[in-house]
Amino acid sequence: MRHARRRIVRRATRLASVGGIVLGAAMVTQAVASEPPAAAPRVLAEGAGAGLVEDTGAGLVERLGAARTAGSWRDDAGRPVVAVTDDGAAAEVRGAGATAKLVRHSMRELAAATEVLRAAPRVTGTAWVVDYRANEVVVRGDSTVSAGDWSGMTERAKGIGDFVRMERTEGTFTTRINGALPILSTAGRCSAGFNVTDGTRDFILTAGHCGPNGSVWFADGRGDRPVGRTVAGSFPGDDYSLVQYDGGRAGDGAGVVAIGDGQGVRITGVGEPSVGQRVFRSGSSSGLRAGEVTALDATVNYPEGTVSGLIETNVCAEPGDSGGPMFSEGIALGVTSGGSGDCRSGGTTYFQPLPRALSALGVQLIASGPQNGQGAAPAPAPSGPQSAAAPGTATPISAEAGRELLARLSDPRNIGPGLLVVGGSLVALVATRWIRTEQDRKAYQRHYSATWG
Repeated sequence: MRHARRRIVRRATRLASVGGIVLGAAMVTQAVASEPPAAAPRVLAEGAGAGLVEDTGAGLVERLGAARTAGSWRDDAGRPVVAVTDDGAAAEVRGAGATAKLVRHSMRELAAATEVLRAAPRVTGTAWVVDYRANEVVVRGDSTVSAGDWSGMTERAKGIGDFVRMERTEGTFTTRINGALPILSTAGRCSAGFNVTDGTRDFILTAGHCGPNGSVWFADGRGDRPVGRTVAGSFPGDDYSLVQYDGGRAGDGAGVVAIGDGQGVRITGVGEPSVGQRVFRSGSSSGLRAGEVTALDATVNYPEGTVSGLIETNVCAEPGDSGGPMFSEGIALGVTSGGSGDCRSGGTTYFQPLPRALSALGVQLIASGPQNGQGAAPAPAPSGPQSAAAPGTATPISAEAGRELLARLSDPRNIGPGLLVVGGSLVALVATRWIRTEQDRKAYQRHYSATWG
């Protein structure tokens, strides 16, 4: 009986050790596959499994008003910072658990400056944003802006005040169309953004400059795989459009955006970004890219027209990435509009905010339910042939994305717990094996002694 009990204990210990190794390996795999942690956005609409979260900085700005604040952002540690114009507002911000920064100019003054710029004659190749952290309005001019036009804008900026900063930028501000997959038409080539629905039919939400109403889209260059037709949109002014699926349905995996290499990210809700927030963009030309939000409510004067209310980021993009999704922690934030630079030298990319587009078009995001309670965990891209019905394509992850993966592998916060479980389980398994060997050896010695004297 005693030997039977020992066998049961040993067996249970081995099973527990093997189970621990499997669990630890799963934890490490989840850490490697998961989207890197980022500051949580302000969630506006709940998808399946999405919680309603109020961003502290944005909430304080809204409560205190434009005359006493000048925007909010997140510091390097992800904590909210609010720009305020008086000591009373600063005390309220600190009382709410955020950091207050006293500034000279309120959001009302900064917004008035952008209105003066917007009312002036349009100069192609210029853009402006409100820099919350510097408490300034920044006007940028690309290489196509002539010396005369730039001089005229500089004089206009001086008339507004010393809080308007003029900057020249390399490259040109262009929309990011042409030369990419997965959706193609006679108007050009773009990337699918997010899948949306009006409750009856499903659509692709992409950039408005990709093509006018009536544009017919295909998933291949020969026109053998029709996707749908553009039925609504706005450009310039805004930059969004709807492509209605030919079959009326997006199909399986509609709540997943592909990030390449057969991987995808489950999208669980819609939100607004914060300045300083880490974000990700997926495009069929340059794959998965990461960066941070640098400004909100940007205005860009493209050659095709002016677009306002955009999100400015330092994420790179290239031709063909237009319309591709921007997201963070499984929350959909916007679709790629345009910018300057490329993914070799870096650049600036602007995004159409998603909430405004959804509201104007009268549609809702098709969200994905959380997997095992993990709302932002990536999931495999839908199986079967890749098409615009599954946003994005199985594009190999770029070198930059590989560096992101290595960063996650080397971050003890991500894989430390899993490795600890694996290590402990291996020790237990080895110890169990050693104890069993010792017990067998001693039993053999006893048997040998009793037999031979």
